[in-house]
Amino acid sequence: MDKPLNKVKGKILAEKIAKEAGVELHKCYQCGKCTAGCPMAAGMDLMPRQVIGCMKMGMMNEVLKSKSIWLCAACHTCVERCPHNINLAGLMEGSRMEAKRRGAIGVPEVDKFTDIFMENVKTFGRNQEVVLEGLYNVTTGHLMQDMVNVPHMLKHKIVGPDIRITAEASEVKTLVDTAEVMEAEEEYVKALAAAEQRKGM
Repeated sequence: MDKPLNKVKGKILAEKIAKEAGVELHKCYQCGKCTAGCPMAAGMDLMPRQVIGCMKMGMMNEVLKSKSIWLCAACHTCVERCPHNINLAGLMEGSRMEAKRRGAIGVPEVDKFTDIFMENVKTFGRNQEVVLEGLYNVTTGHLMQDMVNVPHMLKHKIVGPDIRITAEASEVKTLVDTAEVMEAEEEYVKALAAAEQRKGM
């Protein structure tokens, strides 16, 4: 991970992520409804309530190193339960992207799954479950992970050997590639602005 952030820089980063997610951090009064409803909370090291609490205090080192930002399923249960409709899923996503940029990948399997999923979509225009599962299991070393479920999944046609390619697969690839380029350009512009700001200090 990049050099640890002090509280001041942590607060600046937290506010940046919050702004991009459309969140006003001060609106969270730590009621805990997000944590109580989160289906992934049992596997998290920082509860959803604690993630936003750390962000409010500028404790971004703890947030960026956590497993929680990688385990968030973006189901938006937290958002629906929140009295102030705080987009906690957006904060998790923004924090995850920042952590990856800094080389802090708390759950490598999740990062690998996301990369394979996106390549799957770019190649076929949609996700192919069999390809996704196969590549994920091989690249993570979890070779037999889903074997007990395969008969059931085949029987009920949840997965199958057929590869279905979307008619507009090339258009989907172009859209994803364009979005990735725009995101990279945006990050480059932000990095330049931050460098100029440091020079002026």
